[in-house]
Amino acid sequence: MNNARTIMYIAHGGGPMPLLGDSAHQNMIDTLKVMAGKIAKPSAILLISAHFEANIPTLTSGAKPNLIYDYHGFPKAAYDIQYPCKGAPQLAQAVQQCLQSSGINVQKDPQRGFDHGMFVPLKLMFPDADVPCVQLSLDSSLDATKHLAMGQALASLDWENLLIIGSGFSFHNMAAFFSSDDSANQKNQTFETWLRNTLTNTNITEAQRTQLLANWHTAPEARFCHPREEHLLPLHVCYGAARKVSDELFACTVLSKQSSMFLWHV
Repeated sequence: MNNARTIMYIAHGGGPMPLLGDSAHQNMIDTLKVMAGKIAKPSAILLISAHFEANIPTLTSGAKPNLIYDYHGFPKAAYDIQYPCKGAPQLAQAVQQCLQSSGINVQKDPQRGFDHGMFVPLKLMFPDADVPCVQLSLDSSLDATKHLAMGQALASLDWENLLIIGSGFSFHNMAAFFSSDDSANQKNQTFETWLRNTLTNTNITEAQRTQLLANWHTAPEARFCHPREEHLLPLHVCYGAARKVSDELFACTVLSKQSSMFLWHV
């Protein structure tokens, strides 16, 4: 079995704003490009987006998925964005078999397109749109342990030079993004410090790290930073697939808030 892969947890920003010249996203844009430059071009991408949830975890399995402009109230240019990335039906089949062999029920959807949690960051990281991609949904239960288990199942996926991306946001309190309240910034920093330590501390065992992530909601300021956890859970899938300390931490500022991204080589 040859299952060498790279795993990344990234921030994808606010809707299409990173692609519309928004200055508050420039640090994030630069960071994503740096991360992409640190790896060899992957053979395919499996991406877990915060904007795709299903009662039964679901894979995009079409050969040429459309884009889903799943945001509202932006200029016309936001709805003219193109990213003609191909799907990867064979990868979707392999992922389905891998998850099912671990007792995780998963289905394929040949009609579902790519949401902005996929095409916004990938347009920045792989602008030629020449790496085929499959999206895997979150489980709509939003149960942290289930998403860690999904990642652990993916660790046995036999696919050479695969890039697994968890696309979310380590801070996702929408009201606080537009607040100048110092206490919001302090709460943001408190949770980021906990998250960075959890993923990068070599003195923590993997069993301890798994338990900390399973109980993430008990971390300081966790529920302030994530009133709803869909933007954090792609990280759980990534860590489950890596099951090791992060090889590199990328800290950046997005919309005046601190955000963390992580990279693993497995």
